Amino acid sequence: MSLETHRRVRSPVRLAGVGYREPMWVQRTIRLEPRPRGFHLVTAEVLDALPDLQEISVGILHLLIQHTSASLALSENASPQVRRDFESWFDRAVPEGAPYWTHILEGEDDMPAHIKAALLGPSLTLPLSDGRPALGTWQGIYLCEHRDRGGPRSLVATAWGDPG
Repeated sequence: MSLETHRRVRSPVRLAGVGYREPMWVQRTIRLEPRPRGFHLVTAEVLDALPDLQEISVGILHLLIQHTSASLALSENASPQVRRDFESWFDRAVPEGAPYWTHILEGEDDMPAHIKAALLGPSLTLPLSDGRPALGTWQGIYLCEHRDRGGPRSLVATAWGDPG
């Protein structure tokens, strides 16, 4: 993982009865190392790349994956069987080598990867509370890699909120 960019901006806003407070904006591009096809728990890796979140008492974290053959999801963070079951289901629902695929120039896994990524989506929006995403006990952030060899993946993380 590497951090490619980092922006931090504060702009004053007037809150009723409080005066001026400066909300905090943070934006970073997080580079995730290549992973094999599958559903990978990346919560700790993402949060380690965003130490500024600790300064936000209440806010929003938006994550966008900048690729069309990988996606993000929020799901079970404890059992690896859940991630394997996700992969098994998606491989059956969106098969490789189907005779109806016409976009096959980049390999048999490419068009199914685009469909899987479109079904799951490229982004997550998470509430921040006391410097961390307000996730449930068993929730974690997944990198959903839909290619056999997708390469490094880039996430744009944008956080906005009230400093603590």
